[in-house]
Amino acid sequence: MNKQLLLDKILTTLESIRQQAISAAMEAYKTATADENVAENKYDTLGLEASYLAQGQARRVAECEEDIVAYKLLAKGEVSDASSISLGALIHIVNEQGDEQKLFLGPKAGGLTVSYYENNMEQEIKIITPSSPIGAVLLKREKGDEFELVVGANSHCYEILSVS
Repeated sequence: MNKQLLLDKILTTLESIRQQAISAAMEAYKTATADENVAENKYDTLGLEASYLAQGQARRVAECEEDIVAYKLLAKGEVSDASSISLGALIHIVNEQGDEQKLFLGPKAGGLTVSYYENNMEQEIKIITPSSPIGAVLLKREKGDEFELVVGANSHCYEILSVS
């Protein structure tokens, strides 16, 4: 798999999410500053609520920008093709039921799933971070390693099929 193309796809997806966040922040700002939302009495809180929403949306835009910067830095650096799992690794795992997953260990944006096309086949790749439970367990492991992930009262066993 071409990691540079995957990183480009991740960056494109993050840019799209950022644009949506900017649009939402601008809409919230317009609502917060609209003349019709000026409080008429102490119980009229629509303008205040809209300003809180605008502030939250602005924070979301800043988070999106941090995510983009982190992936641009990752793309500029050498993405490791080492056999042990580190930042930038693409990991293919399988659980005890035979369900396979492809994971990308990235610096930010954990939980984001990216559709990636290679050889006319669509693949879903989920981004995990080193701070996530599965990311922490996977660090420094290698192809062929088995590991257990405990989520709440449930325990899941996996095998690492490949690392690239």
